[in-house]
Amino acid sequence: MTPNPEDGAAERPTTGAANAPFLRLRQICLVARDLAPVVEDLCAVFGVQVCHRDPEVGQFGLHNALMPFGRQFLEVVAPVRDGTTAGRYLERRGGDGGYMVILDSEALPRWRAHVAEIGVRIAAPLALGDYEGMQLHPRDTGGALLEINTTLNGRDLDGPYWPAGPHWQQHVNTTRVAGFAGAVLQSAEPQALAERWGRILQRPAQAAGGHWEVPVDNARLRVQQALDGRGEGLAGVVLRTRDAAAIRAAAQARGLPVDGDAVTVCGVRFELAQD
Repeated sequence: MTPNPEDGAAERPTTGAANAPFLRLRQICLVARDLAPVVEDLCAVFGVQVCHRDPEVGQFGLHNALMPFGRQFLEVVAPVRDGTTAGRYLERRGGDGGYMVILDSEALPRWRAHVAEIGVRIAAPLALGDYEGMQLHPRDTGGALLEINTTLNGRDLDGPYWPAGPHWQQHVNTTRVAGFAGAVLQSAEPQALAERWGRILQRPAQAAGGHWEVPVDNARLRVQQALDGRGEGLAGVVLRTRDAAAIRAAAQARGLPVDGDAVTVCGVRFELAQD
């Protein structure tokens, strides 16, 4: 389905000039023991389609699938061999769950300089063709794996985004979901984690009625108290939905947990906010 130009209006950065810096929530990554059943659940519940499977993740002992949620992307990775970082993460957090928060920006030099200045290490520099990314060291960020990337001519939300493949626009279906409004991290010390992420992202953390938030151009990264016994991590995603009733009905039909205005898939709570 070809995107409607008006569908992504709420996602567009408010940075003004064409060369102004921006920082957007562009992708969420989940980790699962078994890829196929999780991808089937996500597609059936949220009415989305797989747009790309990246062979490059094989170097990390993984296979994956990406699905457009509007002009943002949900990725699921799963180990294909023993001894992977993702496999250890599954063990540490007791099963399937959230894995990465991925932001895109206009260029990386300013971010490389900034993280070096504040003592945050780059765990994995990524580069392929017109794409560059940097995954930050989880011991320096806490909360979840955090990546910032850029794709040449990627400022336009309908334009290239290398991780999603060359034809992602043909797979967009916004009947049920229009995109992400935020990500939810949990921690035993939410204020400290939010302040750390705020410093890394140069967006000061804000107290917001029982939790903390770090704003980016198109979303809010919420940090709340960890209460489920799984420890620190990416616990949830806030969705901009257009048909929450259909999402709840599809989740119930597949035997997935439904709790008011939220459904749980792959160990992650998807909150159904109105678009």
